[in-house]
Amino acid sequence: MASVGSFALLCVFVVSAFGIVAAMISGRAGRFERVAERAIYNCLALYAIVIVSLLYLLSTAEFRFAYVAGHTNRDLSFAYKMTALWAGQEGSLVFWGFVLSAYSAAIIAKNRKRFSELVPHMSVVFLATIFFFSLLSIFVSNPFNELVEVHADGRLAPFIPADGQGLNPLLQHWAMVIHPPLLYLGYVGCIVPFAFAMAALVTRRLSNDWLKATRRWTLIAWLFLGAGILLGAKWAYVELGWGGYWGWDPVENASLMPWLTMTAFLHSASIQERKGMLKVWNVSLVALSFLLSIFGTFITRSGIVSSVHAFSKSSIGTYFTVFMLVVGALTVYFILRRLPDLKSETSLDSLISRESAFLFNNVVLLGACVAILWGTMYPFVSEEFWGQKITVGPPFFNRIMVPVGLLLLFLTGIGPLVAWGRTSLGSIRRNLLAPAVAGLIAAAALYALGYRHAYALLDLGLCAFVLTGIILEFYRGARARQKNTAEGFFTALYAMTMTNKRRHGGYLVHLSVVLLFVGFAGAAFNSETKATLREGDQAQFKGYTIRCKKIEISETPNYLYEKASVQVLRDGRDLGMLYPEGRVYKAGEQTTTEVAIRSNPLRDLYLVFAGMTDDRRAVLQIFINPLVHWIWVGSIVMLLGTLIAVLPDRLGGEKGKGERDKDRRRWVISVAERDEEKREKGRVD
Repeated sequence: MASVGSFALLCVFVVSAFGIVAAMISGRAGRFERVAERAIYNCLALYAIVIVSLLYLLSTAEFRFAYVAGHTNRDLSFAYKMTALWAGQEGSLVFWGFVLSAYSAAIIAKNRKRFSELVPHMSVVFLATIFFFSLLSIFVSNPFNELVEVHADGRLAPFIPADGQGLNPLLQHWAMVIHPPLLYLGYVGCIVPFAFAMAALVTRRLSNDWLKATRRWTLIAWLFLGAGILLGAKWAYVELGWGGYWGWDPVENASLMPWLTMTAFLHSASIQERKGMLKVWNVSLVALSFLLSIFGTFITRSGIVSSVHAFSKSSIGTYFTVFMLVVGALTVYFILRRLPDLKSETSLDSLISRESAFLFNNVVLLGACVAILWGTMYPFVSEEFWGQKITVGPPFFNRIMVPVGLLLLFLTGIGPLVAWGRTSLGSIRRNLLAPAVAGLIAAAALYALGYRHAYALLDLGLCAFVLTGIILEFYRGARARQKNTAEGFFTALYAMTMTNKRRHGGYLVHLSVVLLFVGFAGAAFNSETKATLREGDQAQFKGYTIRCKKIEISETPNYLYEKASVQVLRDGRDLGMLYPEGRVYKAGEQTTTEVAIRSNPLRDLYLVFAGMTDDRRAVLQIFINPLVHWIWVGSIVMLLGTLIAVLPDRLGGEKGKGERDKDRRRWVISVAERDEEKREKGRVD
C-alpha cells in the first residue's frame, strides 16, 4: 500500500502541473477546458488513494514507516489510529490536499456551465494550490518515508521498532477526532471565494454574479472554521486542565483571523449586492482570508511560534513564505489593474444606515485581525530583528480585544435596527428605545446585586440590548405575517423564517453571538483555590463542599493513572460524584489531566487532579467558572443559524393545514416581501 500511495502522490504532482498548463491554454484560447477539469477530478481520486494507503499503514501498525511509528503504537485504539492521519505534519498536509481537491472538484462540477468563462481561471487557482501541497508532500514532508539505521561502517539498513511512540496524549480525546477536520474544511474553503474573485479579476467579469455564487460556499467555510474554533475551545477546556477555554495561543489566533475576515466579507458582500459599493474591499477581503488560511497552516507547521498546537521547527516555512508572497503579489497586481472596473456604483448616503453600520463593523473586524496578527508575530519579529525573546500573552490581547469585542457586540445590535440608505432620527429613537431600556435595566440589576466589574456589566448590558432587538425583529415580522394570513403566531414565525432564510438565519447567528458574550462575561467572576485531601477529608469553596471518598492508583495498557472519587454538595444538597484524574502515558511518558466538571447555566464546578503528596493525599485545584455553559449553547445556536442561512429559500414557507395552490403561495410570499418593505420604510420615515 505504501508504494501505491507514494505513486499516487507523485501522480497528483504531475497531473496538477499538466492541468495548470491546460487550464491556462483554455483560459486564453478556449481549448483544453475539459482536460483541466478532468485533472481536478483525477487529483481528487489520486488523493483518495493516498489517504486510504496511509490509513491502512496506520491501522496495521507498519512501524517501518516514520510517520506510523511517530504517531501510533500497538495499544492505541483504532479510532485514534485513524485520527493520527492529521496528528502530524506529513499526514495533515496530505489531508489538506485531499480536502482541497474535494472542494475544487465540487466547485468545478457545479459551475462549469453557469460560469464557463470563469472556470478555466478558477481551475488555475485550484490546481496551482494542489500542485503546491503535493510538492510539499513529496519533497519536504513525505508520509511514506521509511526508517533506516546507520551501521558503524556507514551502511544503511531498514529499521523496524518494536512499537511506535504513540499519539500525543492531548490528542486522545473525542474532540480531536472532529476538531482538526472541521478546521481544515474551514481553512481550505477560503479558496472558493478567492478563486471566483481572481477569475473575475482576470476576465473583467466583475458584476455581482461571482459574489452571489460564492456566498453560500463562504458561509459553509465560515461555519466549519467557526465550529472548529469553538470545538477547539471545548477541547482546551476539558483536556488541558488550566480552567479556561481560550488562551490566545498563536495557533488559536491563526484560526481566528481568517474567520474574522470572512465575517467582514459576509457583511460587506450584502452592501455590494444591494448598493454596488465596496468592490475593492470585497475582493481584498476574500484574498486576505485565503492568505490568512495559508498563514495559519504555515505557523502551525513552520515551528516559528511556540504553541501546544504547533509542530516542531521545520524548513517547510520557506516554501509557505514563497507561496504566500507569490499569491499576494499576483492579487495586488490584478486588483490594481482592474481598479477602474471596481469603482463603486453609488456612495454612502448617510452615516445612520445599515450599510454604514456594516462598514464600521468591517473596520473593527479588520482592526481586530491586525492587532491579533501583530501580537502573534511580534515575538518572532523581535527575536529575528532585535535578538530579544519577548512573550506576548493574554494580558496584551485582552487589553485590546475586550473593548473591540464590546464595540462589535454593540454594532451587532445596531445593524438590524437601521434601514438601508438612510434612517431618520425619529425612527432611530423608536427602534432603539426598547433595546436600550432592556440593556440599562439588565446592567442596573446586576450592579444592584453586587457585580461591579465594569467590562462585565457593559458586556451583559449590551447582550440584553442586542437580544431585545433580535426578539423584536422576529416578533414584529411574525405579527405582520399573521395579519395577512390565517396562521397562528408560531406558524407565522416559522414560515417567516423559512421564507427569508438568509435574513433570519443571520439573526440567529447574532443571537448566538449574544450567548457567546454572556459566556465570556463570566470570566470576570472566575475564582479558584487548591485543596489537599485524604480519603474522608472535605473542602469548602463558594458554597460547594468537595468530599474525597476514594483515591485510586492503577493502570491500563495505555497509561498509568491517579484518580480521586469526590462527592459534590452545594448548600447541603448532593450533586453526585466527580472523578478528576491524572494520567501518565506509557509511550513517551507524557502526562495529562482528565478534568471533572459539574455544569449548569449559572456556573461550572471544575476539578483538576494536580498530583499526589508523599503521604497519599490528593491535590485538587478547584475552579468556579460562571456562565461558561452559555458558550456551548451559543455554539449550537450558531450552527443552527448558519445552516438555516445556507439553505435555499423555498416557495411559500408555509406549514400545514393542507395543500395550498401555487397562486396562494405566491401571494403569501408577496405579502411577506411587502411587509418587509414597509418595515424598512418605517425606519426611514
